[in-house]
Amino acid sequence: MKKLTFSFLFIIAALASFAQSQKGMKAIIDENMTYAAGQYKVLMQNVPADRMPRTFEPATGKFVTSDTKWWCSGFYPGTLWMIYDATKDEAIKAEALKRLAILEKEKNYTGNHDLGFMMYCSFGTAYAITKTPEYKDVIFTAAKSLTTRYRPSIASIQSWDSSKNFKCPVIIDNMMNLELLEWVTLNGGDKKYHEIAVTHSNTTLKNHFRPDNSSYHVLDYDLQTGKVSRKVTHQGFADESAWARGQVWGLYGYITMYRFTKDETYLKKAHQIADFVLHHKNLPADKIPYWDFDASDIPNAKRDASAGAILASALLELGQYTKGKQKAEYLSVAETILRALSSSDYRAAPGTNGGFLLQHSVGSLPHKSEVDQPLTYADYYFIEALGRFKKWYL
Repeated sequence: MKKLTFSFLFIIAALASFAQSQKGMKAIIDENMTYAAGQYKVLMQNVPADRMPRTFEPATGKFVTSDTKWWCSGFYPGTLWMIYDATKDEAIKAEALKRLAILEKEKNYTGNHDLGFMMYCSFGTAYAITKTPEYKDVIFTAAKSLTTRYRPSIASIQSWDSSKNFKCPVIIDNMMNLELLEWVTLNGGDKKYHEIAVTHSNTTLKNHFRPDNSSYHVLDYDLQTGKVSRKVTHQGFADESAWARGQVWGLYGYITMYRFTKDETYLKKAHQIADFVLHHKNLPADKIPYWDFDASDIPNAKRDASAGAILASALLELGQYTKGKQKAEYLSVAETILRALSSSDYRAAPGTNGGFLLQHSVGSLPHKSEVDQPLTYADYYFIEALGRFKKWYL
């Protein structure tokens, strides 16, 4: 009885503390959106008309762009749309429209597994705000393109094309692109898209996770036998390490799959991944992960603001499906992350950082690529998390 009473009082205290912080969070969120609109007006001045922003190199002052086939090409327009939705700034909307126009052709692209990032984070976000019918058509075409990478023999969507390094790689990041398929089926498209998303999710559940609920980054499959040839990393510290962004990609992905399917297996896996991340001995006090939970130079290892932003956004949705002490923990960690990212420790001063919002992300440290630099997806999930907090908890 005493244990039950203590648990009840803990939950009440935690929820009361969260309620007390709500007023302060509203001010933080509103200020961030105003800041983001101003900062992205700096960013848009740096981006050529036919390119997308990629990163900014603080040491050299170099602004780096990409073509529209780069896997991150959808994050910039998606972030613009979310900022517009929060601020109604017409200059931001005009830029968002321009970027959708140059991105649309990639709806037919079949060269990678990232059509969800590219086309759903952009056109999906735009459609949610504007309900423009043409955007829905783009999303449907993109889903069809993505399914060309489904390989029945391995019951998964192939990530990168075959090469001398990989026969048929499937990465944990794939879980993030299934929302595109589920959304299309839900909105009148073929049921096969949903079936592929579920099949891929189930295969990933079976093969990608370790006993402690951390995940491998890359599984290389044999297309002839359907079996896993090897389990390795591409962007993490080591094959058996827990690459931080990979863990939160998986978390976010299974939460999304639960939203569409209500399959309790997916919700259970999301809770298990969250438990691994939130209770890891190497998670810092501000909850912004090191780039890899097993990096050899912790506590001096680079932080990854992008992993923090994705984690916050994921936990806010997981909180929608959770009650009691667990819910309070998820919301508390998400708030801690958003407060940290809103501070000068991570958020760039106005007019700096090439116009990007967040500093200190890590793209791929093993490849010495985008290390301790801003990234478009860090900004995207930061803005998404702020919007989710305001919509669901204020």
